[in-house]
Amino acid sequence: MQPTDPNKFTEKTWEALARTPDLVKQSQQQQIESEHLMKALLEQEGLTKNILSKAGISVAQFRERTDGFINRQPKITGTIANVYLGRSLDTLLDRAEAYRQEYKDEFISVEHLFLAYTKDDRFGKALFQEFHLDETKLKSIITQIRGNNKVTDQTPENKYEALEKYGRDLTEAARQGKLDPVIGRDDEIRRTIQILSRRTKNNPVLIGEPGVGKTAIAEG
Repeated sequence: MQPTDPNKFTEKTWEALARTPDLVKQSQQQQIESEHLMKALLEQEGLTKNILSKAGISVAQFRERTDGFINRQPKITGTIANVYLGRSLDTLLDRAEAYRQEYKDEFISVEHLFLAYTKDDRFGKALFQEFHLDETKLKSIITQIRGNNKVTDQTPENKYEALEKYGRDLTEAARQGKLDPVIGRDDEIRRTIQILSRRTKNNPVLIGEPGVGKTAIAEG
């Protein structure tokens, strides 16, 4: 696939693709291959680092291996006027498009690229195997991050893990003993528990001005 139409990709994916020609020139090379796209992805904040973090992989080590592979490739002396799409990146984008269709998404996103790397014979497959990251594990991580969300616009990352970004897991905090005792709210807590215990209409809503103790009741 020739990456000529930004409307086929999410913003993060297109930004990474647009960055690759500069990275190729900096490396004194002429063909844009799959390793250059990975280097561009690793420069970004967001989904790439989130995927690696959830896989228990050091971003620094992953970047080091990527840079090492790039540095081992043949270099060109003199000024590089033009760069060209290499076969490995062309194939990678075709595979990413296949994963986009599998997930029934509207745009090629970073997670589709990561899945495609598991089959990249030039660079990605060996790198991912070194870090014990295969298609099955990746799909599980993607499900954790995306939930049931589909890629329906070019900024899907804004919707991923919204609860983790903007909320606080009180159940986990209680399990770890991080919540302080709640005093003087027995009636409200008891009533909240009663509502939660119903078979139907079991969603209590705590309404009040800031600072009146809504969070304290939830913690209780």
